[in-house]
Amino acid sequence: MTRQYELVERILSYQPTANEALLNRAYVYAMKAHGNQKRASGAPYFSHPLEVAAILAEMRLDDATIATALLHDTIEDTEATRTEIDTLFGAEIGTLVDGLTKIKKLDLVTKKAEQAENFRKLLLAISSDIRVLLVKLADRLHNMRTLEHMKPAKRKTIAEETMDIYAPLAGRMGMQWLREELEDLSFRWLNPEAYTTVSERLKALREHNQGLIDEIQGALTSKFKAARVKAIVAGREKKPYAIWSKMERKQISLEQLSDIYAFRIVVPKIPDCYRALAVVHTSWHTVPGRFKDYISNPKQNDYQSIHTTIVGPRHQRVELQIRTEDMHSIAEYGVAAHALYKDHGSGKKVPAQDSSAYRWLTHLVGILLEGDNPEEFLEHTKLELFHDQVFCFTPKGRLIALPRGANCIDFAYAVHTQVGNRAVGAKINGRPMPLASALRNGDEVEIVCSEAQSPPVAWERLAVTGKARSAIRRASRDAVRLQYEKLGREILDRAFRRHGQTFNEEAIAKGLPRMSQKTAEDVVTAVGRGELASEDVFRAAFPEEVSAEPPKRRREVKRSDEGWFGLGKVMGLKFRWPGSAGKERAEGSVGPAGPAGIPIRGLRTGLPVSFADGGAIPGDRIVGILSPGQGITIYPIHAGALKEFDDEPERWIDVTWDIDEDNPQRFPAKIAVTAMNEPGSLAQIAAVIGEVDGNIQNIKMTNQVADYTEMLIDVEVWDLQHLNEILTRLRAKDVVSDAARAED
Repeated sequence: MTRQYELVERILSYQPTANEALLNRAYVYAMKAHGNQKRASGAPYFSHPLEVAAILAEMRLDDATIATALLHDTIEDTEATRTEIDTLFGAEIGTLVDGLTKIKKLDLVTKKAEQAENFRKLLLAISSDIRVLLVKLADRLHNMRTLEHMKPAKRKTIAEETMDIYAPLAGRMGMQWLREELEDLSFRWLNPEAYTTVSERLKALREHNQGLIDEIQGALTSKFKAARVKAIVAGREKKPYAIWSKMERKQISLEQLSDIYAFRIVVPKIPDCYRALAVVHTSWHTVPGRFKDYISNPKQNDYQSIHTTIVGPRHQRVELQIRTEDMHSIAEYGVAAHALYKDHGSGKKVPAQDSSAYRWLTHLVGILLEGDNPEEFLEHTKLELFHDQVFCFTPKGRLIALPRGANCIDFAYAVHTQVGNRAVGAKINGRPMPLASALRNGDEVEIVCSEAQSPPVAWERLAVTGKARSAIRRASRDAVRLQYEKLGREILDRAFRRHGQTFNEEAIAKGLPRMSQKTAEDVVTAVGRGELASEDVFRAAFPEEVSAEPPKRRREVKRSDEGWFGLGKVMGLKFRWPGSAGKERAEGSVGPAGPAGIPIRGLRTGLPVSFADGGAIPGDRIVGILSPGQGITIYPIHAGALKEFDDEPERWIDVTWDIDEDNPQRFPAKIAVTAMNEPGSLAQIAAVIGEVDGNIQNIKMTNQVADYTEMLIDVEVWDLQHLNEILTRLRAKDVVSDAARAED
């Protein structure tokens, strides 16, 4: 237990003008007030306020805050009164102690309505003076450090409250070290199995990489010394909870994490930050997409640093944080590092509440004072404590809370499901922006709607929130059902007309028992899906009629006919037999497997280049994936297969099209076509492709039923406009129910 003189000397070391008499009085008063009280561990109760004071002394807080820490439990747990505290220590400290007493009475893990009201009281208490919050956080930290002495049920309650409220609140105030320790201690008790597993894996990794931190630290230091950059390099290992949460969020293993080890580079001045960055980037390879400049764009809690990731010694990915000494102080201690109390010459210390984090807290309290529904306030405001949240507004001022990384699609569905389903565009702060645009705190978002719109299936991959994804899936299912229903009606209409009848749902309704369907719509949809044959539906609807149509004779195919179904006769169509290599390929034309002569700018010469399954064509946004020993594979940027390479950014190559207009070439694409199962339908499809100068490479029948056929056609086209023209003409054909570009 810290002794009285040790505590006073520690405070005087950073605040020589501290009121030594005040500190001594507070120490003695608290020790006598708590007397023989014991903690759950059996230790004297006074050891707790003393440890809280020591934590705040490490944060270099003023004498009044330290005195408050020593006295913070006296009104609640002893015979002391507010009047007595005011008389002995002054109204300022009395107010701080009283604020902490009110917070202690709050239960933040309870049913929703009570929790919301208690949360309001918590914010009101800490907003009156930021030192109330600092003492409360230090109090919670010491309680978490000694949590093993509590009963299991109480232990879980305190850990939940810490994880949900106090840890994110510490982070929002910029006190990152405090947030990390609170999260880690809570994680230990809330999920002990996961905590043990991660800790053991970290230990094994530490033993495997023995000396790695010292080696990297030495390499960085020597580089800075050679470049005459004055810098202090310190390495650290991430906490188990931070590692666990990232593994959960990204669904990856511990070995795949790139920032288990992080190094802080502290330099004297801001220009030195960028000099240090230049040394690092010219000495080691950087990992693409892992650079962030928080010096020019500070976080909302005033955090400033340059973040970058390099491939350092032993080919180990290393995260670097470059900052000045002042920035490091704010990064560690947040609002506690600001000059919260300045002397304005009168000898009286007044608050200097000028930090962004404190302004956020004041703004938050202003919102809750204007509201009258505590549950709604909790819903909209509690999430603001977490860094992974953004808050946006509708044009009418309604507040919408979304996860970090959410976009306009998520916003639209958060407003209303129908707004999301009908969204065609968005305006962010008055400027037209794509619906996929990520949102930031404070954005005002207006969603542009159209009654003719329905959400594309691809939106599900873009959406972040569960509500948006669920609504998109539901709308997609409804849209697919409508398409099948439309196709089924066309099929049944043709079938009924062949038998001299007019298609109507009343006739189908009579035969529902025979088809084991509930409604006529279900029958039509089942026909569209291929689950029911149109002839079976007709027989169920008109069992008394027997088809008298003579069997159709197949045309005799002569050996002189070229190609499949006479496709060789289609004008302008170059059709290759399966397994053969056409003349064009021999002369250097490029297909999915032909690496020669692909005009793509940004690739290193001498590398073989190929296209992914499904192809890519000029007009697509593309990316290259480097495969050692195999060359580069070109993918459209929307290709689902790219997810496999999310954790391998070093394989990504930025490429773009560079087409020679004087020497145009064809590029591969894949289209999905659903056609009526009628004689000549394939010939009509091939004719359409040939008429617009398309080239068929391959045809694959993926689903054949009595009434229609689904097929995949590999075609070669000039560009995206050419492909869209082919699809438009195919959809205009009566025999084609649907035609679209195939997703890989």
